[in-house]
Amino acid sequence: MKKFIPKEKLGKKAKRLEAQKNRVTWAFSPVTRQVESKKGYKRKQKSRNRFDNDDAGFLIVLF
Repeated sequence: MKKFIPKEKLGKKAKRLEAQKNRVTWAFSPVTRQVESKKGYKRKQKSRNRFDNDDAGFLIVLF
C-alpha cells in the first residue's frame, strides 16, 4: 500500500505525474462548430478531377 504524502511535500516530478493522472483528455474537440454558409464566397478554387471523365477514355488492345 502506498504511503500518503500531501501534495505540498511532493517533489516537482511527482506533482507533475499526479496532475497528469487527474487530467482528462477529450475524445473530440469541445469547441462548438458552425456549419459554413453556402452563400459565402469561397476564394479557394475547386480541385478538378481530370481522370474522372469517362467519355474521354480509350481502350487499347494489342494483339
